[in-house]
Amino acid sequence: MTTFILVAGAHTGGWIWREVAAGLRESGARAHPMTLSGMGDPGRPAGPGTDLETHIGELLCLIDELDAAEVVLVGHCYGIYPVLGAADRRPERIARIVHLDAGMPRHGDQALALVPDEAVRDRLSHRTGADGDDWLTPPPPSPEAWQRWGSVAGIPSAALTRLTDNAVPQPVGTLTQPLRLTGAASTLPATGVLCTGNGSSIAMVEGLVGLGDPRFQALADPRVTFFELDTGHWPMLSRADEVAGILLRAAAGEGHRVTATSEQPAHLRPFLLDVPERRRERIGRVDLHFPGDLADGLSGTEGPWPAVVFVHGGPVHADVRPTPREWPGFVGYARLVADLGAVGVTLDHRLHDLADYGRAAEDLAEAVDLVRADPRVDADRVALWFFSAGGLLSADWLAEPPPWLRCVAATYPILAPMPNWGLVQARFRPAVAVRSARGLPFVLTRIESERAEIAATVEAFLAAAKECDAAVEVIDVPLGRHGFETTDRSEQARRAVEHAARSVLGHLRD
Repeated sequence: MTTFILVAGAHTGGWIWREVAAGLRESGARAHPMTLSGMGDPGRPAGPGTDLETHIGELLCLIDELDAAEVVLVGHCYGIYPVLGAADRRPERIARIVHLDAGMPRHGDQALALVPDEAVRDRLSHRTGADGDDWLTPPPPSPEAWQRWGSVAGIPSAALTRLTDNAVPQPVGTLTQPLRLTGAASTLPATGVLCTGNGSSIAMVEGLVGLGDPRFQALADPRVTFFELDTGHWPMLSRADEVAGILLRAAAGEGHRVTATSEQPAHLRPFLLDVPERRRERIGRVDLHFPGDLADGLSGTEGPWPAVVFVHGGPVHADVRPTPREWPGFVGYARLVADLGAVGVTLDHRLHDLADYGRAAEDLAEAVDLVRADPRVDADRVALWFFSAGGLLSADWLAEPPPWLRCVAATYPILAPMPNWGLVQARFRPAVAVRSARGLPFVLTRIESERAEIAATVEAFLAAAKECDAAVEVIDVPLGRHGFETTDRSEQARRAVEHAARSVLGHLRD
């Protein structure tokens, strides 16, 4: 008989699993929803000493008490932190770990990263002591504020009310104490249950594995499986029966497996257009691809030419090689615009994690200053072209467009943070910023086969742009997919890329 230990996320306790636990028991399994100290059980009140280790210890006590050969630990949101801590100390007792719309925290990580309010995160991270009730975070979210912790899609109104009424303050030590792991549980079977309404999907996982990010290579292990649920961040409230069924299947080793392949990764395949190699000059994190033949010299009297700066997405781990500025897609775009008479610029910015958007924005601003200061560049004719998750970086430029910025372009962009991207600062909201764009041309390449959660951000942006009569041109790519420039050599894909490039260059020459 399989035994499930269910550990809830921030501000919630065992009560949130009521329907899921009932479904598991009806199927013959044993279910133990946990209410950890300070999470609503009067017998386990929080105190100044309540921290992550407290919660891990309570899980260990339960595991040790159970007469069960197969214990499946299920962690939702914050709950994955104590789950991983307990599994690391009792790996021989654990049959599987289930990440229910939860991340992959590593040794040294803090659950504080889950708190969506940047001001609260900053205050708690600089806390020097606990006096009175200072070990508790501010009150749990209001009904309207739960959306900031994750998508509430699919939750019936009565269940959302129950979520609000039963939520409690989170003991601050559980958020600020780093997770300690020895690696003892790293080879345990694991399952990820991804809630697409909250911005996660199997396609996203496959993309991360294919990108070569070393943090995600373990996801291709055959002991790791995945399921998707078309709902928001609290599936135990919106899809309880389905969650129970998926947990039973996960315990049986079922689920989708991500396959590692020896084939060339999609992002390293050739660009869809045969564009001639151009003269390239590297300055720090920036590569400039100049018009003209390779044999031409580089004299200070050449140009000045307009410039197009290509901004990659991410997050891309710092150890990924080659770095984005050398990926065939971006190099291909840079050579294409050089062929059309502009300087094509690729760069590496430091969007290594979701919390890095501010740093990536600084890198982009520095790169733009470097490009505009080059005497071979016409400093008054520059375009910025964003891709994928790099689309959020367009917000700064839309909010306060400088006079030299002649055009912004975006290809299969993410134009609003995913619901589970709580670490992204509030300023990175292109759908809000576009209202201040003041007629700045925006060339948007939209793909037909976009993931639904990303497509929703594009449609929200277009709706905002329409309301303020922004100058947006939409170029559609039938059957196009994310990263299509290195996977699709169809005529319609080629035409879309050429159309977008000529539109951008047209705005630079106006």
